[in-house]
Amino acid sequence: MNGWFDPPPHGWQALVDRALEEDLGTGDLAAICLDPAARVSWCIEAQGDGVLCGAGVVAYLLDRPDEFAACSLALEDGEPVGPGTRVAEGVGPARLVTAHERVALNFLMTLSGTATLTRAFVDRLSGTRARLVDTRKTLPGLRSLQKYAVRCGGGHNHRMGLYDAAMVKDNHLRACGGPLEAVARIRRVCSHLAGIEVECESAEQVEAAIRAGADTVMLDNMAPDAMAEIVARHRGKARFEASGGIRLDTVRAVAESGVDLVSVSAVTMAAPPVPFHLEFA
Repeated sequence: MNGWFDPPPHGWQALVDRALEEDLGTGDLAAICLDPAARVSWCIEAQGDGVLCGAGVVAYLLDRPDEFAACSLALEDGEPVGPGTRVAEGVGPARLVTAHERVALNFLMTLSGTATLTRAFVDRLSGTRARLVDTRKTLPGLRSLQKYAVRCGGGHNHRMGLYDAAMVKDNHLRACGGPLEAVARIRRVCSHLAGIEVECESAEQVEAAIRAGADTVMLDNMAPDAMAEIVARHRGKARFEASGGIRLDTVRAVAESGVDLVSVSAVTMAAPPVPFHLEFA
């Protein structure tokens, strides 16, 4: 068991190594009080309810055979946890365990928070046609891991960055004069596999985006009844995504408008961490 929910996030090892380097710096000063030969047994337990994410990071940091450290995972990412749930246990040099503990827990708490809030949104969408998707509003440097956590929580990924899909936003529209010209310019150069999405704030903009041939139309900050009317009129002409300030208490009404996607930035920007701790046996 390696802990990861397939496929693992791109570049995760480099991100974890950088975080470890950030914490260790020139060395762990507190480790001076520990016997270099001392070995300890340890376990990591959840201290709250949530969805686990980050088990693979724990294994990477604490399962190091070349340093005589072993880690056994009890759960894999995407599984539920509650207070007292044992996530992992192992043995290893005391100095290694204490040096890697905080980085392992930081990833575990942060990513589990994203997975947990995502699951809460996904549960609110049950019975509707809508899928919960994330956004590009992510913590700098942690995008691949946060978007991975969204998948662990049952959500889906929007574009990973500017490179894998084109989103024509309000500033693009102002600069180009409207959706027709913006979409036409993008179509001339992008792959036929790359989708084009147009952000719309009114029914008139939606009409223009559909005429332009947008694959997806984003309904930005619209009321559910307005979105329902637009979706009913244009069903089958494009994919519809609702976006803009959507909360747990409003997401159900948004989804019931008939949109295909609901994008929420809160899952990657405002998710409270799930607490975990590591204790020596």
